[in-house]
Amino acid sequence: MFSPRLPVRVVQLFSLALALSGLLLLATSCGGSKANTRSEANGPAQPPAVEVTTATAIVRDLPRFFEATGSLSGDETTDVSPSMAGKVSVVAVDMGSYVRRGQTLIRLDDVDAKLRVQQGQAQVDQAKAALRQAEEKVGIRPGQTFEINKLPEVANARVALELAEKNLRRSEKLIESGDVSRSAYDAQKAQRDQLKEQYESALSLARQNYAAVMTARANLANAESQLNLAIRNQSYANVYSPIDGYVADRPADLGEYVSTTTKIATIVKINPLRVRIDIPEQAIPAVSVGQSVSVTTSAWPDRNFGGRIARISPNVTPTSRTLTVEAEIENGSGVLKPGQFATVRILQSRAAPATLVPARAVRTESGVSRVFVVKDGKAQERQVQLGQTEGDLIEIKSGVAENEIVATSNVEQLSDGMAVKQ
Repeated sequence: MFSPRLPVRVVQLFSLALALSGLLLLATSCGGSKANTRSEANGPAQPPAVEVTTATAIVRDLPRFFEATGSLSGDETTDVSPSMAGKVSVVAVDMGSYVRRGQTLIRLDDVDAKLRVQQGQAQVDQAKAALRQAEEKVGIRPGQTFEINKLPEVANARVALELAEKNLRRSEKLIESGDVSRSAYDAQKAQRDQLKEQYESALSLARQNYAAVMTARANLANAESQLNLAIRNQSYANVYSPIDGYVADRPADLGEYVSTTTKIATIVKINPLRVRIDIPEQAIPAVSVGQSVSVTTSAWPDRNFGGRIARISPNVTPTSRTLTVEAEIENGSGVLKPGQFATVRILQSRAAPATLVPARAVRTESGVSRVFVVKDGKAQERQVQLGQTEGDLIEIKSGVAENEIVATSNVEQLSDGMAVKQ
């Protein structure tokens, strides 16, 4: 193996080095085996105790309520459209403006409407003149009743006829005695018949003249109606707010032509606000009109807004088996807005005991809530059912009993059976 040219001394030194290396490897191997043996004898290392703060579960009477969610809406919401078509000449409000009932929103150009009023007034004046002329023909004044026999023509014809009738009856008695000739009798009878025709003609003419009066009166009434209609249409040039509220939208602009189907503004009354919620069927006996409610929103999480149940639907929804309830929420400050998402609590008349722990003691993962009860220096995991909240406390419906101690910090580091240090 070794070259014959190397000295014997070098070969010996090289062999000695190889022998020492082997001994060193053997010693290291033996030492490691002993260390492993000692480690296995002592067992696996225990994790350190987790330091936690704790609180005691308490029992307190809580006011009970049903909780549901819904969207706030205005007490009244109306889209305003004009009652006549025209061009917008004045815009009096804008989005966000507060308006009173009867306040002008916009004004339309009313030149044509004014002309129609003037035309209507002229027709009324003409009809009044025609009526006066017709009344004069029958001899009556405005407000008087028509009595046909009091007309001079009729009255004179009637007197003449009555006189002829008397003379004719007298002649009928005298003709029997021979005091009046037949020719004289026939002359008086012919005169009576002529006067009778004159009287009937006078009656007919009087009735025709009175019919003309009635026609003139009808024409005047029609002209006055047309004038009133023109005046009313002229008033439509001003478009008024039908309710008190805020302008939520005002799409009409100056100079725009609008029709009776054009929305020119939307007015919303925001005090009170309304909210509809659905309550479960089993809770129906506990809900009544006038019952108090409170509302919270994400915009104002630290504020409760009071209200009352105003309306209850007479029907239960067949698919969900829930009852629709509508509440009115006081909003005098105007901070709540229609369309906001709200959580509604319907307060019950009686309080009930509840087990409470700090909300920070609860750990919820994948819809499952847990707390850790500290007992004998170890954490016991409890799956719990949560109830309503009360400030920074939360109700535990099941899983924790009164006076049990729960961990309130570092709960995300805990597991069942882990050592804890308070």
